[in-house]
Amino acid sequence: MESKSKLREGYSTGSCAAAAAKAAAVRALGGECPPAVDITTPEERVFTFKVIAYEDGSCGVVKDSGDDPDATNGITIKAEVALSDAAGPISFAAGEGVGTVTLPGLKLPVGEAAINPVPRAMIERAVREVTGPRGALVTISAPEGREIAKRTFNPRLGIEGGISILGTTGRVKPMDEAALLESYSLELSTHAAAGEEAVAIAFAGAGEKALRGAYRIENRSVVQCGNYIGYVIDEAARLGLKRLLIGGHPGKLLKVAAGSFRTHNREGGGALEALCTQAALAGAPAAAIRRLYECTTAEEAILRVREEGLERLWGTLAHITAKRCRMRNYGDIDAAVAFLDSSGRILGATENAGLFAEEIRNAK
Repeated sequence: MESKSKLREGYSTGSCAAAAAKAAAVRALGGECPPAVDITTPEERVFTFKVIAYEDGSCGVVKDSGDDPDATNGITIKAEVALSDAAGPISFAAGEGVGTVTLPGLKLPVGEAAINPVPRAMIERAVREVTGPRGALVTISAPEGREIAKRTFNPRLGIEGGISILGTTGRVKPMDEAALLESYSLELSTHAAAGEEAVAIAFAGAGEKALRGAYRIENRSVVQCGNYIGYVIDEAARLGLKRLLIGGHPGKLLKVAAGSFRTHNREGGGALEALCTQAALAGAPAAAIRRLYECTTAEEAILRVREEGLERLWGTLAHITAKRCRMRNYGDIDAAVAFLDSSGRILGATENAGLFAEEIRNAK
């Protein structure tokens, strides 16, 4: 498969599972494991997969993620099919390395194998092409999945024991933004389903560590947003959350203060302008403002603010950032904001940050 961007597309774990299950269904009927099978995706595209036969009766497919840096690239997705004697439904089980849902709020009930609805439909379609209306139990496994899951969002989503079988189209687009955004939505939904009204938002791993340290948050109620703070705020409001504690480094939060809700280093902007505007309004001399404006990194700006005796600006900017976040959803969700340095020291924060943190610390 070739994408318009010339980056090679790959196959989802759902497609691999469907192909492995189709081959295993052939074997369950007494045939030999075929060397290759075709499956049809939700987009009605036909993909062909090479199949590996195992002595235990299962069949496997090696996942090819194309040019996407997918954590599951190169792993084997295996399937076993146990047929019933009569017509009936297709049911699913999690084998080795495939996770089980342990928290409400996802697309599957608690206790179910972490095989998402679209892959389930793909697997059922593939199996029924072989077996017709007979009932079957399909067990999907991924022998390397338990370790790989540690490098995915699954631990944050309450999916235990391995990876999820995912995919909505059957293919993987390199750097698939939609999949990333869906992971943020799913994580937020688990908090909403648990009855929580407040969560903390950090931009990435280092920011989460700093936020947790600053406010002594030890439970799972910290959600990362990457460069998509605006999307996460919108989703939190949609899901009925009421309060967000947003903590981050000035390199990210100054962009939000300037009104940019996409914080990638090639997008948005206005970070230094937001800082310098508040310095000017606070009466800083023109020379000091120029020195701030000439900073080339956020770390340099933190140091310069301290040298100029302007550290009170961080509190002002925290209020401005919180106001921007509240206005984004017309006040449907409240925000507390804390500017943090790389070590987790609070540079400045809104007065409600501590109250929000206490509520979040007490969440189950």
